[in-house]
Amino acid sequence: METRKKKIAILGSTGSIGRQTLDVLADHPDLFSPCLLVANRNVELLAAQAAKFRPHRVIIGDETLHSRLKQILDGSGIEVLAGAKAIADCVTEPEIDTVVTAMVGYSGLEPTINAIKAHKDIALANKETLVVAGELITALVEKYGTHLYPIDSEHGAIYQCLVGEDPSSVSRLLLTASGGPFRTFSKEALGRVTKADALHHPNWSMGAKITIDSATMMNKGFEVIEAKWLFGIDADRIEVVVHPQSIVHSMVEFIDGSVKAQLGLPDMHLPIRYALGLPARRLPSHDRRLNVSDYATLTFEQPDTDKFPMLPMAFEAIRQGGNVPCVLNAANEVAVAAFLDDKIGFMDIPRIVNQVVTSFPVIAHPTYDDYVATNIEARRRATELLNK
Repeated sequence: METRKKKIAILGSTGSIGRQTLDVLADHPDLFSPCLLVANRNVELLAAQAAKFRPHRVIIGDETLHSRLKQILDGSGIEVLAGAKAIADCVTEPEIDTVVTAMVGYSGLEPTINAIKAHKDIALANKETLVVAGELITALVEKYGTHLYPIDSEHGAIYQCLVGEDPSSVSRLLLTASGGPFRTFSKEALGRVTKADALHHPNWSMGAKITIDSATMMNKGFEVIEAKWLFGIDADRIEVVVHPQSIVHSMVEFIDGSVKAQLGLPDMHLPIRYALGLPARRLPSHDRRLNVSDYATLTFEQPDTDKFPMLPMAFEAIRQGGNVPCVLNAANEVAVAAFLDDKIGFMDIPRIVNQVVTSFPVIAHPTYDDYVATNIEARRRATELLNK
Protein backbone atom coordinates (compact mmCIF):
# COMPACT_ATOMS: atom_id res chain seq x y z
CA MET A 1 0.00 0.00 0.00
CA GLU A 2 1.35 3.44 -0.93
CA THR A 3 2.38 5.61 2.01
CA ARG A 4 0.61 8.96 2.23
CA LYS A 5 3.04 11.80 1.65
CA LYS A 6 3.57 14.18 4.52
CA LYS A 7 2.60 17.72 3.44
CA ILE A 8 5.22 20.27 4.45
CA ALA A 9 5.04 24.07 4.80
CA ILE A 10 8.41 25.82 4.90
CA LEU A 11 8.53 29.28 6.45
CA GLY A 12 11.83 30.75 5.29
CA SER A 13 12.38 28.50 2.27
CA THR A 14 15.06 30.73 0.70
CA GLY A 15 17.26 30.84 3.81
CA SER A 16 19.98 28.36 4.71
CA ILE A 17 17.71 26.01 6.68
CA GLY A 18 14.89 26.32 4.14
CA ARG A 19 17.15 25.44 1.21
CA GLN A 20 18.57 22.43 3.04
CA THR A 21 15.06 21.32 4.01
CA LEU A 22 14.12 21.32 0.34
CA ASP A 23 17.24 19.21 -0.34
CA VAL A 24 15.92 16.60 2.09
CA LEU A 25 12.46 16.70 0.56
CA ALA A 26 13.97 16.26 -2.90
CA ASP A 27 15.84 13.17 -1.66
CA HIS A 28 12.56 11.63 -0.46
CA PRO A 29 9.82 12.56 -2.95
CA ASP A 30 7.93 9.43 -1.97
CA LEU A 31 7.57 10.65 1.62
CA PHE A 32 7.20 14.43 1.46
CA SER A 33 5.42 17.05 -0.59
CA PRO A 34 6.03 20.80 -0.04
CA CYS A 35 2.65 22.54 -0.21
CA LEU A 36 3.57 26.05 1.03
CA LEU A 37 6.81 28.01 0.58
CA VAL A 38 7.38 31.35 2.33
CA ALA A 39 10.20 33.87 1.92
CA ASN A 40 10.75 37.42 3.09
CA ARG A 41 12.32 39.22 0.11
CA ASN A 42 14.16 36.76 -2.14
CA VAL A 43 11.66 36.76 -5.01
CA GLU A 44 13.88 35.15 -7.64
CA LEU A 45 14.87 32.17 -5.51
CA LEU A 46 11.33 31.68 -4.18
CA ALA A 47 10.01 31.65 -7.75
CA ALA A 48 12.68 29.12 -8.77
CA GLN A 49 11.81 26.90 -5.81
CA ALA A 50 8.12 27.13 -6.67
CA ALA A 51 8.80 26.15 -10.28
CA LYS A 52 10.81 23.12 -9.17
CA PHE A 53 8.70 21.84 -6.26
CA ARG A 54 5.22 22.96 -7.41
CA PRO A 55 3.66 23.89 -4.03
CA HIS A 56 0.00 24.90 -4.00
CA ARG A 57 0.88 28.33 -2.62
CA VAL A 58 3.81 30.71 -2.11
CA ILE A 59 3.98 33.81 0.08
CA ILE A 60 6.43 36.71 -0.05
CA GLY A 61 6.66 38.58 3.23
CA ASP A 62 7.47 41.96 1.70
CA GLU A 63 4.17 43.08 0.17
CA THR A 64 5.93 45.47 -2.24
CA LEU A 65 7.30 42.40 -4.05
CA HIS A 66 3.93 40.71 -4.51
CA SER A 67 3.35 41.89 -8.08
CA ARG A 68 6.87 40.86 -9.14
CA LEU A 69 6.38 37.33 -7.80
CA LYS A 70 2.95 37.04 -9.42
CA GLN A 71 4.44 38.14 -12.73
CA ILE A 72 7.18 35.50 -12.61
CA LEU A 73 4.75 32.71 -11.68
CA ASP A 74 1.94 33.81 -13.99
CA GLY A 75 0.33 30.79 -15.62
CA SER A 76 1.89 28.30 -13.19
CA GLY A 77 -1.33 27.65 -11.29
CA ILE A 78 0.46 28.42 -8.01
CA GLU A 79 -1.36 30.83 -5.72
CA VAL A 80 0.78 33.87 -4.86
CA LEU A 81 0.13 35.83 -1.65
CA ALA A 82 2.05 38.44 0.36
CA GLY A 83 2.41 39.85 3.85
CA ALA A 84 2.62 38.75 7.47
CA LYS A 85 -1.13 38.16 7.78
CA ALA A 86 -1.13 35.78 4.84
CA ILE A 87 1.71 33.81 6.42
CA ALA A 88 -0.03 33.62 9.80
CA ASP A 89 -3.31 32.56 8.19
CA CYS A 90 -2.05 30.03 5.64
CA VAL A 91 -0.15 27.82 8.11
CA THR A 92 -3.55 26.69 9.40
CA GLU A 93 -4.65 25.17 6.06
CA PRO A 94 -6.06 21.63 6.53
CA GLU A 95 -3.71 20.00 4.00
CA ILE A 96 -0.56 20.90 5.98
CA ASP A 97 0.87 18.22 8.29
CA THR A 98 4.15 19.80 9.41
CA VAL A 99 5.31 23.42 9.49
CA VAL A 100 9.06 24.00 9.26
CA THR A 101 9.61 27.34 10.97
CA ALA A 102 12.87 28.69 9.56
CA MET A 103 12.02 32.39 9.48
CA VAL A 104 14.59 34.62 11.16
CA GLY A 105 13.84 36.28 14.49
CA TYR A 106 10.64 37.39 16.19
CA SER A 107 8.66 37.16 12.93
CA GLY A 108 8.32 33.41 13.42
CA LEU A 109 6.29 33.70 16.62
CA GLU A 110 2.76 34.41 15.37
CA PRO A 111 2.68 31.83 12.55
CA THR A 112 4.09 29.20 14.92
CA ILE A 113 1.34 29.90 17.45
CA ASN A 114 -1.33 29.71 14.72
CA ALA A 115 0.08 26.44 13.38
CA ILE A 116 0.07 24.87 16.84
CA LYS A 117 -3.54 25.92 17.38
CA ALA A 118 -4.37 24.28 14.06
CA HIS A 119 -2.83 21.02 15.36
CA LYS A 120 0.18 21.09 13.02
CA ASP A 121 3.43 19.46 14.02
CA ILE A 122 6.26 22.01 14.26
CA ALA A 123 9.79 21.37 13.02
CA LEU A 124 11.42 24.29 14.81
CA ALA A 125 14.46 26.05 13.38
CA ASN A 126 13.38 29.53 14.50
CA LYS A 127 14.92 29.48 17.97
CA GLU A 128 13.63 32.98 18.78
CA THR A 129 10.11 31.54 19.08
CA LEU A 130 11.03 29.66 22.26
CA VAL A 131 13.41 32.37 23.43
CA VAL A 132 10.69 35.02 23.28
CA ALA A 133 7.70 33.00 24.48
CA GLY A 134 8.81 29.54 25.59
CA GLU A 135 6.30 29.29 28.41
CA LEU A 136 3.41 30.18 26.11
CA ILE A 137 4.55 27.91 23.25
CA THR A 138 5.07 24.81 25.40
CA ALA A 139 1.68 25.34 27.07
CA LEU A 140 0.01 25.56 23.65
CA VAL A 141 1.78 22.42 22.39
CA GLU A 142 0.43 20.51 25.38
CA LYS A 143 -3.06 22.01 25.07
CA TYR A 144 -3.45 21.26 21.36
CA GLY A 145 -1.72 17.87 21.44
CA THR A 146 0.80 18.59 18.72
CA HIS A 147 4.56 17.93 18.56
CA LEU A 148 7.57 20.24 18.62
CA TYR A 149 10.62 18.74 16.91
CA PRO A 150 13.89 20.71 17.01
CA ILE A 151 15.76 21.41 13.79
CA ASP A 152 19.03 22.31 15.40
CA SER A 153 22.20 20.25 15.65
CA GLU A 154 22.45 20.66 19.43
CA HIS A 155 18.82 20.12 20.38
CA GLY A 156 18.43 17.40 17.77
CA ALA A 157 21.40 15.66 19.41
CA ILE A 158 19.86 15.94 22.88
CA TYR A 159 16.52 14.70 21.54
CA GLN A 160 18.25 11.59 20.16
CA CYS A 161 20.17 11.02 23.39
CA LEU A 162 16.92 11.10 25.38
CA VAL A 163 15.04 8.54 23.28
CA GLY A 164 14.05 5.66 25.55
CA GLU A 165 15.26 7.41 28.70
CA ASP A 166 13.26 8.35 31.80
CA PRO A 167 13.32 12.18 32.01
CA SER A 168 13.82 11.93 35.78
CA SER A 169 17.16 10.17 35.16
CA VAL A 170 18.68 13.23 33.45
CA SER A 171 21.34 15.01 35.48
CA ARG A 172 22.63 17.65 33.03
CA LEU A 173 22.42 18.77 29.44
CA LEU A 174 25.78 19.60 27.85
CA LEU A 175 25.38 21.94 24.87
CA THR A 176 28.46 22.07 22.68
CA ALA A 177 29.57 25.29 20.99
CA SER A 178 32.19 25.73 18.29
CA GLY A 179 33.38 28.95 19.92
CA GLY A 180 32.84 30.81 16.65
CA PRO A 181 35.49 32.64 14.63
CA PHE A 182 36.85 34.63 17.61
CA ARG A 183 37.42 31.87 20.17
CA THR A 184 41.15 32.58 20.42
CA PHE A 185 40.94 36.38 20.12
CA SER A 186 41.83 38.66 23.02
CA LYS A 187 39.17 40.98 24.38
CA GLU A 188 41.07 43.92 22.88
CA ALA A 189 41.17 42.26 19.45
CA LEU A 190 37.41 41.74 19.56
CA GLY A 191 36.99 45.51 19.53
CA ARG A 192 38.63 45.63 16.10
CA VAL A 193 36.86 42.80 14.27
CA THR A 194 34.91 43.58 11.12
CA LYS A 195 31.63 42.35 9.71
CA ALA A 196 33.56 40.21 7.21
CA ASP A 197 35.54 38.63 10.06
CA ALA A 198 32.37 37.85 12.00
CA LEU A 199 30.59 36.32 9.01
CA HIS A 200 33.37 33.79 8.46
CA HIS A 201 32.35 30.85 10.66
CA PRO A 202 35.01 28.11 10.88
CA ASN A 203 32.64 25.11 10.67
CA TRP A 204 29.05 25.93 9.79
CA SER A 205 27.39 27.57 6.78
CA MET A 206 24.51 29.68 8.12
CA GLY A 207 22.58 32.88 7.45
CA ALA A 208 24.10 36.26 8.35
CA LYS A 209 22.11 36.89 11.54
CA ILE A 210 22.74 33.49 13.13
CA THR A 211 26.41 33.66 12.11
CA ILE A 212 26.83 36.93 14.01
CA ASP A 213 24.96 35.42 16.97
CA SER A 214 27.42 32.53 16.88
CA ALA A 215 30.34 34.97 16.88
CA THR A 216 29.00 36.73 20.01
CA MET A 217 27.88 33.38 21.53
CA MET A 218 24.36 34.81 21.78
CA ASN A 219 23.26 31.91 19.61
CA LYS A 220 24.43 29.49 22.30
CA GLY A 221 22.67 31.56 24.93
CA PHE A 222 19.46 31.29 22.92
CA GLU A 223 19.99 27.53 22.71
CA VAL A 224 20.21 27.34 26.50
CA ILE A 225 16.83 29.07 26.75
CA GLU A 226 15.41 26.77 24.06
CA ALA A 227 16.70 23.70 25.86
CA LYS A 228 14.94 24.69 29.07
CA TRP A 229 11.58 24.73 27.28
CA LEU A 230 12.16 21.80 24.91
CA PHE A 231 13.36 19.41 27.58
CA GLY A 232 11.98 20.83 30.84
CA ILE A 233 15.45 21.32 32.34
CA ASP A 234 16.27 24.34 34.53
CA ALA A 235 19.18 26.54 33.48
CA ASP A 236 21.32 25.45 36.44
CA ARG A 237 21.39 21.94 34.90
CA ILE A 238 22.45 23.15 31.45
CA GLU A 239 26.13 23.64 30.70
CA VAL A 240 27.82 25.08 27.61
CA VAL A 241 31.06 23.42 26.53
CA VAL A 242 33.25 24.79 23.72
CA HIS A 243 34.10 22.05 21.24
CA PRO A 244 35.96 23.60 18.27
CA GLN A 245 35.71 20.56 15.98
CA SER A 246 31.85 20.59 15.97
CA ILE A 247 31.69 16.78 15.79
CA VAL A 248 30.01 16.11 19.14
CA HIS A 249 26.74 17.99 18.70
CA SER A 250 25.68 17.78 22.35
CA MET A 251 25.56 15.39 25.31
CA VAL A 252 23.29 14.28 28.12
CA GLU A 253 24.59 13.26 31.53
CA PHE A 254 22.44 10.88 33.60
CA ILE A 255 22.15 10.44 37.35
CA ASP A 256 24.31 7.27 37.26
CA GLY A 257 27.21 9.28 35.82
CA SER A 258 26.97 7.96 32.27
CA VAL A 259 27.03 10.39 29.36
CA LYS A 260 25.42 9.96 25.93
CA ALA A 261 26.68 11.98 22.98
CA GLN A 262 25.52 12.32 19.38
CA LEU A 263 28.27 12.72 16.79
CA GLY A 264 28.21 13.71 13.15
CA LEU A 265 29.72 16.04 10.60
CA PRO A 266 28.71 19.73 10.87
CA ASP A 267 25.91 19.50 8.32
CA MET A 268 22.39 20.75 9.00
CA HIS A 269 20.87 18.21 6.60
CA LEU A 270 21.28 15.62 9.37
CA PRO A 271 19.11 17.26 12.08
CA ILE A 272 16.59 18.37 9.43
CA ARG A 273 16.31 14.83 8.13
CA TYR A 274 15.92 13.45 11.64
CA ALA A 275 13.20 15.95 12.61
CA LEU A 276 11.18 15.36 9.44
CA GLY A 277 11.34 11.59 9.92
CA LEU A 278 9.89 11.79 13.43
CA PRO A 279 8.09 10.16 15.09
CA ALA A 280 8.38 6.99 13.03
CA ARG A 281 11.71 6.62 11.26
CA ARG A 282 15.23 7.66 10.43
CA LEU A 283 15.62 8.57 6.77
CA PRO A 284 18.49 7.15 4.69
CA SER A 285 21.10 9.54 3.37
CA HIS A 286 23.84 9.49 0.75
CA ASP A 287 25.66 12.45 2.33
CA ARG A 288 29.29 12.18 3.37
CA ARG A 289 29.68 10.17 6.59
CA LEU A 290 31.77 10.83 9.66
CA ASN A 291 35.07 8.95 9.63
CA VAL A 292 36.20 9.08 13.25
CA SER A 293 39.81 8.34 12.29
CA ASP A 294 39.88 11.76 10.61
CA TYR A 295 39.47 13.32 14.06
CA ALA A 296 42.25 11.95 16.19
CA THR A 297 41.65 14.66 18.78
CA LEU A 298 38.37 16.07 20.03
CA THR A 299 38.81 18.90 22.52
CA PHE A 300 36.50 20.56 25.04
CA GLU A 301 36.93 23.74 27.07
CA GLN A 302 34.94 26.20 29.13
CA PRO A 303 33.60 29.32 27.38
CA ASP A 304 35.23 32.65 28.23
CA THR A 305 32.28 34.63 29.56
CA ASP A 306 34.39 37.75 30.04
CA LYS A 307 35.10 37.95 26.30
CA PHE A 308 31.61 36.75 25.40
CA PRO A 309 29.20 38.36 27.90
CA MET A 310 26.11 37.52 25.82
CA LEU A 311 26.21 33.94 27.12
CA PRO A 312 25.84 34.84 30.82
CA MET A 313 23.20 37.43 29.83
CA ALA A 314 21.13 34.59 28.39
CA PHE A 315 21.51 32.47 31.53
CA GLU A 316 20.42 35.43 33.65
CA ALA A 317 17.47 36.13 31.35
CA ILE A 318 16.09 32.60 31.67
CA ARG A 319 16.61 32.65 35.44
CA GLN A 320 14.56 35.85 35.67
CA GLY A 321 12.00 34.52 33.21
CA GLY A 322 8.84 36.41 32.30
CA ASN A 323 9.38 38.88 29.48
CA VAL A 324 13.14 39.21 30.05
CA PRO A 325 14.18 36.73 27.29
CA CYS A 326 11.85 38.60 24.92
CA VAL A 327 13.69 41.84 25.74
CA LEU A 328 17.03 40.09 25.22
CA ASN A 329 15.99 38.85 21.79
CA ALA A 330 14.52 42.16 20.61
CA ALA A 331 17.55 44.20 21.65
CA ASN A 332 19.88 41.65 20.08
CA GLU A 333 18.01 41.68 16.75
CA VAL A 334 18.33 45.48 16.57
CA ALA A 335 22.00 45.47 17.53
CA VAL A 336 22.96 42.67 15.13
CA ALA A 337 21.13 44.38 12.25
CA ALA A 338 22.99 47.61 13.05
CA PHE A 339 26.32 45.76 13.06
CA LEU A 340 25.52 44.17 9.70
CA ASP A 341 24.71 47.67 8.39
CA ASP A 342 28.12 48.93 9.63
CA LYS A 343 26.46 51.31 12.11
CA ILE A 344 28.08 49.93 15.26
CA GLY A 345 31.13 47.87 16.23
CA PHE A 346 31.16 44.23 17.27
CA MET A 347 31.52 44.92 21.01
CA ASP A 348 28.69 47.46 20.83
CA ILE A 349 26.28 44.54 20.42
CA PRO A 350 26.58 43.25 24.02
CA ARG A 351 26.76 46.83 25.33
CA ILE A 352 23.43 47.80 23.78
CA VAL A 353 21.71 44.54 24.68
CA ASN A 354 22.83 44.73 28.30
CA GLN A 355 21.65 48.34 28.66
CA VAL A 356 18.20 47.50 27.34
CA VAL A 357 17.77 44.30 29.36
CA THR A 358 18.94 45.72 32.68
CA SER A 359 16.71 48.81 32.47
CA PHE A 360 13.51 47.15 31.21
CA PRO A 361 10.51 46.55 33.49
CA VAL A 362 9.96 42.86 34.18
CA ILE A 363 6.58 41.21 33.62
CA ALA A 364 6.61 37.92 35.54
CA HIS A 365 3.74 36.22 33.71
CA PRO A 366 3.32 37.85 30.29
CA THR A 367 0.39 37.30 27.97
CA TYR A 368 0.81 37.19 24.20
CA ASP A 369 -0.07 40.90 24.07
CA ASP A 370 2.63 41.57 26.67
CA TYR A 371 5.19 39.83 24.47
CA VAL A 372 4.13 41.96 21.49
CA ALA A 373 4.36 45.20 23.49
CA THR A 374 7.68 44.17 25.05
CA ASN A 375 9.17 43.41 21.65
CA ILE A 376 8.13 46.80 20.26
CA GLU A 377 9.39 48.79 23.24
CA ALA A 378 12.68 46.89 23.57
CA ARG A 379 13.41 47.50 19.89
CA ARG A 380 12.66 51.21 20.33
CA ARG A 381 15.04 51.48 23.27
CA ALA A 382 17.79 49.55 21.48
CA THR A 383 17.43 51.77 18.42
CA GLU A 384 17.83 54.87 20.58
CA LEU A 385 21.13 53.51 21.91
CA LEU A 386 22.70 52.88 18.51
CA ASN A 387 24.32 56.29 18.29
CA LYS A 388 25.24 56.71 21.96
